[in-house]
Amino acid sequence: MSETRRQIRDRKERDARDHVLVASNRRARHDYHLEDTFEAGLALTGTEVKALRQGRASLVDGWVAIEAGQAWLEGVHISEYSDGTWTNHAPRRRRKLLLHRLEIRQLGVKIREKGYTIVPLSLYFSRGRAKVEIALAKGKQEWDKRQTLRERDDNREAERAMAHRDWL
Repeated sequence: MSETRRQIRDRKERDARDHVLVASNRRARHDYHLEDTFEAGLALTGTEVKALRQGRASLVDGWVAIEAGQAWLEGVHISEYSDGTWTNHAPRRRRKLLLHRLEIRQLGVKIREKGYTIVPLSLYFSRGRAKVEIALAKGKQEWDKRQTLRERDDNREAERAMAHRDWL
C-alpha cells in the first residue's frame, strides 16, 4: 500500500520535530580529521534530561573513553537543572554511551593507534531519546588547520565571484 503525498509530508514534518539539536561541537571539525561517525544513546538521570531540554550543554571539552568493553562520555558539561533539588546531577560526571558491542570493539581497536581519538560532535533528541553523535578523529597539525581555513576562504571568494558574474 502506497503512502499519499500528505502522509509523506506529515511523516517528514514529524521526523523533523523529533530531531531537536541541543548542542554541537563546531570546534571538533576544525581541530580533527573526522573519519567515521556513530550515533550513540546516553544513560542519563532525570535532571540531566530536563537540563538538556532547556538546551544547557557544552561539548567543547568532551571525549570518549573505552574501558572494559564500555564506552564513556567524559568532559561534557550539562548544567544543573535550575528547578532541581538535592537530587541534582554533577555537571561533568561520566556518562555511559549505549553502543553495540561490535561498534565499541571497532572503536577500541582504532583508538589504540597513534593519533586517534573519539570526539562528540552533536547532542540531540531523536524521538524523545537523548543521542550523541560521536566521530573517530585524527588530530590536525597547525598547518592543516591553516590550510583548511585558506581553502574555505578561497571557496567563499570563488562563490562570490560567480554570483557577481551572474548578476552582471
